[in-house]
Order: sequence, then structure tokens, then C-alpha cells
Amino acid sequence: MLSNKRIQELELVMEFEKVEECFKEVSSWIENVGRKRLKETINLDDSLEMLLQARKQFREFDLVASEYCRRGQEALKKMDRWEDFSSVDVQSYRVKLQSYKDQLEEFCTQLDENRHRICETVRLYEFFDKVR
Repeated sequence: MLSNKRIQELELVMEFEKVEECFKEVSSWIENVGRKRLKETINLDDSLEMLLQARKQFREFDLVASEYCRRGQEALKKMDRWEDFSSVDVQSYRVKLQSYKDQLEEFCTQLDENRHRICETVRLYEFFDKVR
């Protein structure tokens, strides 16, 4: 049984190394592109016209960002089996996996929050524009 468990752990490590390329690509995009673009959407302009332009640009970014989030989540799903292993040999990989998971969750949450904030701000400005 110990031998089988050890073989499973080794197979898992080999699988992790294959999936890690996807993690690294997603992580790199989040750090080098995604976070910068999200920061650009923090300060929205004061006119409806500029807000609509910002929403359009955000939607284009959102399509790409959502694809990276989806790819990251799929890669994480492949690694769900890690939960069953607790040996010291696997621990360093679990730490890496948790780091990727935390980064992805944080970015996806910020993306959702910005999407919601932009939509609500545009709706509010459209409402006030109609009231005038």
C-alpha cells in the first residue's frame, strides 16, 4: 500500500509539472497585464460618453481576462487530487498550488467586482442623464 501511494504521489508530481506551465502562463499574464489593466479602471471618468467608452474597453479586456481565469480554474481542477496527499515530498507542490489558487481567486474576484462597478456606474449615469 505504501508503494502504491508513493507511485501515486510521483504520478501526481509529474502531472503537476505538466500543468504548471499553464499556471505559469496564467500567473504571468495576471501580473504583467491583468492587474495593470484592472488598476486603469479604478478611476472612471465623469461623463456618460467617457464611461461608455471605458465600459467598451473593459469588455474587450474582460473577454481575455475571463479566458485566462477559465484556463487557470481548469488547471486547478486537474490538481484537485492533491487534497488526498499529505506527505512531506508533496508539500512543496501543494504550497505552489495554493499560491497559484490564491492569485487566481483574487484576480477573478477583482475582475468581477470591476465588471459590476462599471456596469452599475454606467446605469447610474444613464439614469441621471434621462432624468435631466
